[in-house]
Amino acid sequence: MTNRKIPNRQCTGCGALKPKQELIRVIITPEQEIMLDETGKKNGRGAYICHSAECLRLARKKKGLEKSLKCAIPDEIYLRLEKELEKIE
Repeated sequence: MTNRKIPNRQCTGCGALKPKQELIRVIITPEQEIMLDETGKKNGRGAYICHSAECLRLARKKKGLEKSLKCAIPDEIYLRLEKELEKIE
């Protein structure tokens, strides 16, 4: 048996490298809607954050999500993402 490679992704907030399954994907769809992708399989450009609200705040402060998604993100979207993240935790 061969060992399967586990894909790693970097959190846009804290910068930690973790396995893909331990992170949450934030996507921008082709219709320019920004949302959390719990399955990791939705269509769109993605960025990853840890399962903590602190990492989302860091990503907001550093503009990590905006750089990764290549678009400006309004404050209302960050508030909605924070509420969705609290439901998942």
